[in-house]
Amino acid sequence: MKTLIRLFFRTLRIVLGPFMLLKERLSRPAALQRSAERQAEVDRQCTELALYQFKTCPFCIKVRQEIHALALPIQLLDAQHEGDNRSALKQGTGAYKVPCLRISDAQGRVQWLSESGAIVAYLRGRFVS
Repeated sequence: MKTLIRLFFRTLRIVLGPFMLLKERLSRPAALQRSAERQAEVDRQCTELALYQFKTCPFCIKVRQEIHALALPIQLLDAQHEGDNRSALKQGTGAYKVPCLRISDAQGRVQWLSESGAIVAYLRGRFVS
């Protein structure tokens, strides 16, 4: 029964995934405009951030839309498939839950922020002036 349920959701993801990505692309908000100096500072700060995500996860799409709206060059890391990104997410948070924002600082400390609403609130608070 468990295999049947997994097969159902995998098939659903394969069928609906392209439509979700198309909708994301077509409904992308306009990017925030900043002065060149301010954008350079934002770009520098974003080197400390990375978003672990699944391509067709609706909550990840919500966060990516906000990243685009705020004109943030945050590294997007696919954690859906086996590999280094998935392992790093599991090691850092203890789970494979996405979206998850990795926040590093100059001293090498790392914080992990999950939940799409919390990530969006953090990005707005940090980058909307």
